[in-house]
Amino acid sequence: MPPRPLLTNRAARRVFLHRHLLGDPPQGPGKGDDLMSVIRALGFVQVDSVNTVERAHHMILFARRPAYRPRHLRPLLETQRLLFEHWTHDAAIVPVEFFPHWRLRFARDEARLHGRWESWQGTQYRSEVEKVLAHVTAHGPVRSGDLAEDRAPGKTAGWWNWHPSKTALEYLWRTGQLSVCRREGFTKVYDLTERVIPPEARAPAPTEADSIDWLNHAAITRLGFATSGHVAAFWAHVTPQEAAAWCAAEEAAGRLERIDVQGADGRTRPHYARPGLVAEAEALPEVTGRLRILSPFDPALRDRKRAEFLFGFHYRIEIFVPEPKRRYGYYVFPILEGDRLIGRIDMTARRQDDGLAVKRLWLEPGVRLSKGRQARLDAELVRVARFAGVHQVRHAPGWLPG
Repeated sequence: MPPRPLLTNRAARRVFLHRHLLGDPPQGPGKGDDLMSVIRALGFVQVDSVNTVERAHHMILFARRPAYRPRHLRPLLETQRLLFEHWTHDAAIVPVEFFPHWRLRFARDEARLHGRWESWQGTQYRSEVEKVLAHVTAHGPVRSGDLAEDRAPGKTAGWWNWHPSKTALEYLWRTGQLSVCRREGFTKVYDLTERVIPPEARAPAPTEADSIDWLNHAAITRLGFATSGHVAAFWAHVTPQEAAAWCAAEEAAGRLERIDVQGADGRTRPHYARPGLVAEAEALPEVTGRLRILSPFDPALRDRKRAEFLFGFHYRIEIFVPEPKRRYGYYVFPILEGDRLIGRIDMTARRQDDGLAVKRLWLEPGVRLSKGRQARLDAELVRVARFAGVHQVRHAPGWLPG
């Protein structure tokens, strides 16, 4: 057999960063149609509750559009209904035109949760779910706390408080009967799906096979090159077996080919790609030298093993690691410069003090803090401070690496 096409590590990083909208100089208004184009190209934006500087979804969008501000997202979600909130590998904001393919997720979650909860609580849970659905139908949008407030003093908590992560509202949301209509603070507010999702997005009913095909096509397009496991994990809707079968069928039809992708350590691993990707990679412009501070949940980093393979950058969230055992900090931000992940930084927006508190900088082995690099970092910290709504950047003593 002839050797597989080789995608060198430099070319792989170039493809990867361009596909994740980190290859070009960041520009654009970061609102309206421009913001929608970013989210469509990424496929989804992960939502996370941690807010040391700003929440993850806002940081992700800011890294690609420095003019973006959190207020620009709300109209697309809550007024124009161009986006909806649901699950991929985690809670995420998704273009509403993708909603028909979430029916696959709804059906599979309903089957999975029904089996789990019936064995856990018997058939009792169904009546409680029906009560909550009737409440929302009659009274409109609710938060989980609203149901708790409806209980009379001394009344038992009911099914939705048997386990804090398995509520009736969550079940109805996971199975598509309710949708998130807005958030208050960071609390989800639920309403009937037909009152949240526009009818044109609810009307199509693709078959399971159609959705599997669409989801896998959309995943490989956004990833550029991937194993079947990467394809399955992108949306986290299809199974690894379904993704493997789809990749094999696409390869047999000539719509995918196997290539060898070189990692940061020089070793290669086989991946699937569209025919011609290696040539396309050579024609792509070089990645901008712009320095950017990324969210730990940035799409380019959420697959930690993939990022380590491509960039040689080992990253783990240490929120749940006891402080004395942390290698870095509670919530440190990776730093991208050009096509390299050069380090990480610990910082917090202290709005009561009108400042961005920079606690510590760590650089990767072999990376030096030259005057030019420090100037680029300082400029990015000023941009981050402005984005977080504070006016000063304050460095803790000893923040620079020794």
